[in-house]
Amino acid sequence: MAYQTINPATGEAGEQFASWDAEQLDAALAAVDAFHPAWSATAMAERSALMRQLGEVLRTRRDELAALITQEMGKLIGEARAEVEKCALGCDYYAEHAPVFLADELIASDAGKSFVAYQPLGAVLAVMPWNFPLWQVFRFAIPALMAGN
Repeated sequence: MAYQTINPATGEAGEQFASWDAEQLDAALAAVDAFHPAWSATAMAERSALMRQLGEVLRTRRDELAALITQEMGKLIGEARAEVEKCALGCDYYAEHAPVFLADELIASDAGKSFVAYQPLGAVLAVMPWNFPLWQVFRFAIPALMAGN
C-alpha cells in the first residue's frame, strides 16, 4: 500500500510513499539499535553542537519546509514558517540547557551518597498527531536525542 500526499487547497496529488512491511520495519529498528551505543557515547558538547547545527539547517531551509507543510496539510504559510522557526528554537534551547538538565543530581537520603543519573535508554517511539507536522516530531525528538537516545 502506498501513501499519497494531496494538496488540500488544489486537490493535486503530490509525492507518494510506500508503506513498510514488518521486515523493513525490523531492519530500520535494528539499524537504530546498532547506532545507539555510538550515539549514547557521544559527548554532550558534541550533541549540543550538532543540535545547534540542526537549528541552523532548519532556518536555512525555513521557506522550503514551510512550503512543504502548506502543500501537504494546508497550513497557512506564515504559520508554517513559524512552526519551522519554533523547531529551530527548540534545537537551540536544548543545545544550551540539556547539559544542565541531564547532569547527575545529588539527592538527600539516609544512604552515604545518593544521586540521580540520567542514562540513555535507546530507541524511543512516539505516535504523533499531524496538526504540527514538524513541531510534533521535534518537541519529542530533540530532548530524546540530547539525552543520548
